Order: sequence, then structure tokens, then C-alpha cells
Amino acid sequence: MAAIISEKFRIFNAKQFLESLGEAAPTNMYFFVGRSAKWEAYLEIFGASGTFAVGDTIAVGAWSAVVAEVHSNSLLLNTILPTATSTPAFGSDINITAPAGNVATAVAKTGTYRYATEEIPPLPLDNQIEKQDVYDELIAAKRVLSDNARLVVPRYNWNTQINPKFDMYRPNYSATPGGGGSIGTQTALGSNALTGSKFYVMNSQYEVFKCLYNGQNTANSAGQNATYEPKSTPTAGQGTFANGVFTEPSGTGGYIWKHMYTLTTGDVIAFLSTDFMPVAAAGEASRTAVEGLAVDGAIHIAVIKGVGAGLTASTTLYAPVFGDGANAGTATGAIVKIDTDGSGGITDVSMEAVGSGYTYGSVILETGKVFTDAALTAAAGAFTSTGAIEVIISPEGGHGSDADVELFGKRVMTNVRLTYAEGQGDFPVDNDFRRIGIIQDPFDFGTTTVSTNSTLRGTAVLKVNGATTDYVADEVITQTVTGGIAKGTVVSWDATNGILKYYQSPNVHTDSGIVRAFESNAANAVVGSTSTASSTVDTAAGTTGTPSVVQDVSFVEGLATPEIASNSGDIVYIENRRQITRAADQIEDIKLVIEF
Repeated sequence: MAAIISEKFRIFNAKQFLESLGEAAPTNMYFFVGRSAKWEAYLEIFGASGTFAVGDTIAVGAWSAVVAEVHSNSLLLNTILPTATSTPAFGSDINITAPAGNVATAVAKTGTYRYATEEIPPLPLDNQIEKQDVYDELIAAKRVLSDNARLVVPRYNWNTQINPKFDMYRPNYSATPGGGGSIGTQTALGSNALTGSKFYVMNSQYEVFKCLYNGQNTANSAGQNATYEPKSTPTAGQGTFANGVFTEPSGTGGYIWKHMYTLTTGDVIAFLSTDFMPVAAAGEASRTAVEGLAVDGAIHIAVIKGVGAGLTASTTLYAPVFGDGANAGTATGAIVKIDTDGSGGITDVSMEAVGSGYTYGSVILETGKVFTDAALTAAAGAFTSTGAIEVIISPEGGHGSDADVELFGKRVMTNVRLTYAEGQGDFPVDNDFRRIGIIQDPFDFGTTTVSTNSTLRGTAVLKVNGATTDYVADEVITQTVTGGIAKGTVVSWDATNGILKYYQSPNVHTDSGIVRAFESNAANAVVGSTSTASSTVDTAAGTTGTPSVVQDVSFVEGLATPEIASNSGDIVYIENRRQITRAADQIEDIKLVIEF
């Protein structure tokens, strides 16, 4: 069955996402950061015997890699050969090939393999296991409010070197169907659709204009280059601006532009990036003014479909637009102005009156339907014309009536500012992160209550005493607990207050197949594998009934759970990135673009 998902559906979804942030009962979206540990290739192993060691070179046929970290059911790897994206077959035998002294000391079977390096993060997966991994490595989350998001579109600057030519608005661009049928119509720049084409521009004054005409006609299907920068206050001699429309000087046959909105200073700072620019929010002053000028069913552009011959020679003529518009075919409907040459061929056309209410329209070049005056009172003499004129009907509501739809706002940019140790330390400044994304309606830890706090901590925390030295970021910490060894990875260390933040993941922190919890035990030390730091849990820090609050962390006998419930809510966006570093005096504006 032939079917498409229309651009209108994508725009609808983007607008729904945006609107959900500011509703009376809003959807609670949280921007999150996670994954402080560096990216390495991951290889699940099973059926292992013997012991792999860091620095071992392992091989599966022609594929080989060097072991960077060893865990009970997985290996982290680097130096992948023969190519970076080579993949060992599932269930294959793993052999140690170097160093010579380690050969044959361990064997195993290959399981799931994911290639990654610090320069090439792994592509996210859309499955439940990936969701759990995101939560396991989540550092912190910050609520996204309606002021933190805008619809955005690809950015095109006024720059005649980079962007010499623009496509014009037409409602009928399409590809030629693969199964035959109608012949497609392309833009001047070769696109098969208006969406994704370069048909608007942001000028040097942050005004956004849509191209209504680019000189394109039957004789010049490629259009022409733009000459003068469209502005609401044009430079003398470089065009006119009236009723929201900028027109290049008469006689150039040049561009006609429709002003859509002007970016506010706040939107420029928050939502303008190298690749994207915001669509003005509904209700913003410049957008509202433009909407007030929109005329539903107006015809702003006519183009020469065929030059022909036979009209009254070397003169200016006028022809009404017939169709379903208000007073179509009369002097109070849309009217086309026509210039002719010595053979009665059409040399130029423009709109004398734009009319309103048209969903279709045509210009009939016949005796009695062409006039020598704009009032349509003096009919031109008898003639036989072979020319043709096409009128371009404006979008529903008129040009400028709905910038979201007219510019195909199917993307949402969120701009979240992380200020120093945001949330009283929820966002630590002594480590980096490599994953960002958005979670919808997560729960507070230990409940089924949707979170509403401005920030949420994703790490567990220990309150410790007597640290012999400083713990270091991303080292593994251990503690002897009931039944075995608890393991975790350090995310942040506050030596002044003895606060140790960490995460636990079944990929790297199992002991005999179990991720064991750290215990409130003053006898068994928490030891850093790299720093050799050693300290004991401060069991006096809070009780079940009266938690001890230190740096906004509520401890019960020296232990604190995360503030966000693992695996709760829906992860609607994940992006794995290269390392993003933080510092105590640093503010980051993180712009995240979601395409629907």
C-alpha cells in the first residue's frame, strides 16, 4: 500500500512536544548528563576460563584488540585491528596472542560487541538494555521548562558568497513517482520538496525572510542569484518594503521576500547555533505583527509559464485572476500586471492586486479578459495570444500566518544552562560526561511519583570518614560486604565534606554475578583501586527517622540513594558524545536538537 508520513505530522509532533512543557498539567521533561567513564570498545564474554589481563592482545581469526579493562563478564578494548569497525563473530573462541607469557592462559567465547573510542562514541541503541545502561551511568538531570525550548529550522545566513541563490515558495514541488504518473517539479537548487530546500534567509539584523520569488520562470528555470539583502528598512536604491514584503528594485526581475519575524536578543543568545535558528515563539511581538498582515488565499506572485506572442505589443496590460477567490475575475479580486514586447510576447509579470480567498486560480489571455487599465474598464483590442501565466497561491492562512508550518519547524532545540555545581552539587564539576539526553516523567527514587524538582541527582553517595588520600574520578571503589565485594565507579569526590558519589553497573561492577550494595559498616573500608584511598562509612551520619543533610544530600547511616528512580519514565532522546569537561568556574549552555 502506497503511503507517506507527511511533514505536517512531524511538525505537529514537534509542536506537541514544545507545548507539553508549558501546559497546566505539564509533561515533565528532564535533560540529563551521564557516562563519566571514557569510551572503549565493549566485548561481552562467556564460558571463560583462566584470567585475562590488561595489556593482553586477544584475537578472533583476523580480528584483534588490546585489553584495556577486565570485568567478570566483559572486556573493554582498544587498538582494534585490522580496521576500526571490524567485528568478531558471536560465539567465537577468544585467544590471547600476546604477550608471549600470557598466551593460552585464558579462553572465552565472544558475546555482544560494540565498537567505540573517545573520538568515535558508540551509536545509541533503542532497546530496554540501553535504557537501563543510561540510568546506571546517569550523573544528574535538570528539568526543561517551556522557556528552555524552541522550534528550530536549518540556518541560512545572508551571504552571497556562501548562499548566492535561494529557492522560491511554490506549493507543488515533488519528485517524479517511481511507479510513473505525474512529472515532478524541482526547486531552482534541485530539491524535490520545499521542506529541506533553501527558501528563507536570516539577514544581518536577525530578520527572517521567506523567498516568494527568485527570478524563476519557464525561460529561466534555474532562477537567478540574489542581489540585495532583504530588510524591513532597506538601504536607499536597494529595494522597497511595504506590507511586510521586500522587493528588489524595479527592472532587475529580482527577488521578492516576505518578512516572517525578527529574532529577539534572548532567542539569539539561547537558540541560535551554527546550524540552526529558532522560529519565533507564538505571541512574540514581531511574529504577531506579521500574522496580522497575512491574507488567506492571497496571490503575491505570478510567473511566466510561456512567453508566447500575440498580445498587444510593447505595452502594459492587466488581467484578472479567475478562480474561487473573493471577487475573482473582477477589479476587486487578484489582478496580474503584464508587460509585452514588440511581438506581443510576455516580458514581465507582477501582481497589481493580491486578492484573497484563492485556493486555485488562472489567468485567461483571451480577447475580453485582458485590459489596458488596472480598473479593468478598458478591454484590450482583439488578439490571439500564445503566452501563459501561472499564479502562485499562498499557503493556508496566507504568507506569515503560521511560521511553524511555513518554515517546517519539525525540530525542537532545548537550551539547558549548567551553572557551576548546579543543584547544590547534583551536577559535579570535578568530572566530565559523555552522554546527554531527555527523560520524560521520571519518578522520585523509591516512589511512583513523577519528579518535579528543578534538578535530580543520578548517583548514589557515601558519607565517609578518615580518607587517607583523595579518591580520583572514574576509579573503581570496593568494600567487603555481606556475601562478597561491593564495587562502584567514582563520579565525584568532596574531600572537605567526605562525600563520595558513585554509580554501579552490571556491565562492570558484578561480584559472582551480583551488583552488591555498599553497606553502612564502620569496620570495612571503602578502597580506591587507583588512588589506594581508604576510608570508612560514617554510620553516624543520619538515621532512618532523622537523615543527616550534607551539601543537599540526605544520608541515612552514611548512605544516600539517587534522587531519580532507575528505569522510570521514558527516555525520548539519547546522544553519545565525545568528552565534555567541567570546571568549578564554568557555565555551559548545552543546545540539543531533536528532530521529529
